[in-house]
Amino acid sequence: MTKNQNRFDAVIIIGFGGPEKPEDIRPFLMNVTQGRVPAERLESVARHYELFGGKSPVNEVTLRQAQALKATLKNLGMPLAVYVGMRNWHPLLVDTVRQMSHDGINRAVGLIMSVYQSKSSWDQYQTDVADAIAKADINLSVEYTEPLFELHGFIQAASNRVMQCLEQLPAPDRQAAHILFTAHSLPHSDPKVELYAKQVDRSARLVAGKLDHANWKLAYQSRSGRPQDPWLEPDVNDVLRELGAGGVKHVVVVPIGFVSDNIEVLYDLDIEAMDTARQAGITLLRAKTVCDDQLFVNALADLVSKVSG
Repeated sequence: MTKNQNRFDAVIIIGFGGPEKPEDIRPFLMNVTQGRVPAERLESVARHYELFGGKSPVNEVTLRQAQALKATLKNLGMPLAVYVGMRNWHPLLVDTVRQMSHDGINRAVGLIMSVYQSKSSWDQYQTDVADAIAKADINLSVEYTEPLFELHGFIQAASNRVMQCLEQLPAPDRQAAHILFTAHSLPHSDPKVELYAKQVDRSARLVAGKLDHANWKLAYQSRSGRPQDPWLEPDVNDVLRELGAGGVKHVVVVPIGFVSDNIEVLYDLDIEAMDTARQAGITLLRAKTVCDDQLFVNALADLVSKVSG
């Protein structure tokens, strides 16, 4: 496909964003919470970021994903520009769409880097893009790809990362090990909470099936909001305690709901869940996120091709 045959001028990857230095932490968190979270909770989360030098991996990984996607599309005969716009930190969506307009972009494919669909994730990304376009006062249309949760390349890349962890265990212990898939918890008040949970379950089943591994469970992590409000459960720490009480010795935790490491993965799993597992007598291995694995990037390119076709 030549450039003149493309229905679109560019791709915009839409990400969550993250701070890049300590002084970014609180302004970033204020952008995320919009005043909905009590100050003490905000400070607690800020300390999580401070443990990692105030820098989230999200921006760096998303930019690598964009570069890899641009190269892959070019190899497929689709030499499209690939932009990155973030909901909560720089490059902010409004700045990105303004730059796209300046570059002569009129029609773009929107690629949302949220694995599952919900009002507070998928729908909010689209609303934020529309708001950014309106604020920038430009003429830009964006058509979105399908979601990521059952893409072959996503499932294969995630499966490979789980296998890398299983192979670190003694061969006789691998089948008895449990795979524990996690995604960000969601409040039951979200109108798409059932769809979200079904998609999380679908990803987990596909990975477990590809690995032919029967011992697996699904859990949720990183819930926030008021303690009295119902959210998706069980919590990853509760499941680890139950597995430990049941005599399970090895667990591979898989942050299937994230395409990049972020502070919720680094703190909630690598520190908090790791400590819970240690207390429960479990050896916990954490599978890497898919990041810019070429299998995943190929899957993103396929999504763009389907919209552009």
